[in-house]
Amino acid sequence: MDIYYESLFQVREATYDDIPAIMNITREAFVKYRELAGTEHLAALDESYNDVKNDINTKVVLLALSDGEPVGSVRVEVFPDKTAYLSRFAVKVTSQNNGIGKSIMNLVDRIMIKNGVREIRLHTGAKITSLIRFYYGRGFYIDSTDKSRGYVRALLIKEYDEKDC
Repeated sequence: MDIYYESLFQVREATYDDIPAIMNITREAFVKYRELAGTEHLAALDESYNDVKNDINTKVVLLALSDGEPVGSVRVEVFPDKTAYLSRFAVKVTSQNNGIGKSIMNLVDRIMIKNGVREIRLHTGAKITSLIRFYYGRGFYIDSTDKSRGYVRALLIKEYDEKDC
């Protein structure tokens, strides 16, 4: 298992043992997201143990720890066409705004570049200013918006330069 260090936090690939922590982090963060987005239902809140286990088997799943305590996670699916989709990015509410998200995203970038990914996409609530600012600061831009899930979601894209890959 690869272990990576970013500033004061450890970010590493997730294992099956991490599934309960990933589920707790995701639930806490997405309950807040649901409130901020002004929606009733989010698929992230209905995940089962087996859903997370399947993601560990098929995607890049990272877990961030602070002093050994799980505080953040993310999942990235890499496609054969060298594009990727980032989902379930979550940091515990009490650990937000202290660099954990930035550390996770820095590692995602390194892994995407190492794998020759040309473009990574994600969806987020278009009205959640803090998230839009966060992603803009990481090099993403808004490509489009839609209301397919009952709230305004923005499709954000980050392109990696060919020289990076």
